[in-house]
Amino acid sequence: MRFHQAVTFLPVEETLSLSAACDGMGYSGIYLSDHLFNPRDLKSRYTYSKAPDGAPFWEKEAAWPDPMCVIAALSGVTTNLTFTTGIYIAPVRDLITVAKSVGTTAVLSGNRVRLGVGVGWCEEEYAQTGQDFHTRGKRLNDMIPALRALWQGGWVEYHGTHYDVPPCQMNPAPTLPVPILGGGDSEPALLRATTLCDGWINTGAAAPDEAFQQVRKVKDALKREGRENEAFSVYVAVRAMPDPDLYRRLEDAGVTDLLCAPWMAVQAKEGDTPASIHNARVAACEGFAEHIIDAFS
Repeated sequence: MRFHQAVTFLPVEETLSLSAACDGMGYSGIYLSDHLFNPRDLKSRYTYSKAPDGAPFWEKEAAWPDPMCVIAALSGVTTNLTFTTGIYIAPVRDLITVAKSVGTTAVLSGNRVRLGVGVGWCEEEYAQTGQDFHTRGKRLNDMIPALRALWQGGWVEYHGTHYDVPPCQMNPAPTLPVPILGGGDSEPALLRATTLCDGWINTGAAAPDEAFQQVRKVKDALKREGRENEAFSVYVAVRAMPDPDLYRRLEDAGVTDLLCAPWMAVQAKEGDTPASIHNARVAACEGFAEHIIDAFS
């Protein structure tokens, strides 16, 4: 079992120092999320919203730093950690921009990028980038093999249903394949992950019973595709108190990577300073590593 520190909603100014601290604690990676902006007038319904109006659970002031910028910065202050996007909304961007940005970041990080992709839900973001919201799933299915082709180095080209790239040089190119993980719990997302990707990521923290059901569906889908014996990463976030026994059962079920955020347990108190809060967050990450990650070492 590999453990990944999720830094979504962590204050941006703390991301580098907390990640650098986690680099030596036994965490396998950092997990980053993606949005372009928060619309003031939001008409799109967040897929997993509990609110009657479909609004997402985060505030409109929430920061969404560009994942590739963050990974490039983190790679300069860490040595051991990998960096997984969960999820990078690839089809809200054009193919060449994705290929160039992710490929360069993979090079700068020493091949430590793990690209988790999905279609997203916010039509307002697509409107501002000029990408078709309604074909986003089909375009992502075509983008995945296109990215693999464009990252090969040398003269590359791709001719697909939605993307047609004539021979070109896109350097620098990653020296190792960038793992691509499919995010999402819908049937199209599951099909995409198990047919086109190197792994799967669940969306949001699932209750334990639901997590086991999700993993079983992934395993069944891989078997249908004849991929049950291939290397395939299964990333899961589970909504439960830290529990080594639960994590071992998830591992036995097929989970390879667990998402966690022990820093979120730190509650600011009156009189706390930004420095003291940050130190408490780092201590929480260290405590999780000592009590949970060390048990799997």
